[in-house]
Amino acid sequence: MNPLSTIGQLMPRDVQMVPLPRPTDDVQAIPLADLQKLASGQAIRPSQEGSFDNVLGDLVREVNAKQVGAAATAREMMSGGNVSLHQAMIAMEEASVSFQLMVEVRNKLLESYQEIMRMQL
Repeated sequence: MNPLSTIGQLMPRDVQMVPLPRPTDDVQAIPLADLQKLASGQAIRPSQEGSFDNVLGDLVREVNAKQVGAAATAREMMSGGNVSLHQAMIAMEEASVSFQLMVEVRNKLLESYQEIMRMQL
């Protein structure tokens, strides 16, 4: 059993990534197609040379960028900037959902690790 096979169950097939303004240039998004390949056990080519930890690091950086972007949008809306309430709410909800997905992926990885550790040799 592939430890990441349950990721595909967490993400609907028709969801597409919505680009958000990036606070820094070093944050790179992982396309939905790559996440689905990862969930099905297929090999993907990360944006940089690396391994599984780079893929997970990219995911965490993407969630962080969404959190920072949502906070900046809310701050701009409260200061009277050119941001409407619904844009701020959408950004905050998207950040919240991406964080929840990250937590679920972490839980599934931890559960898979614990299952492997319980295996008899």
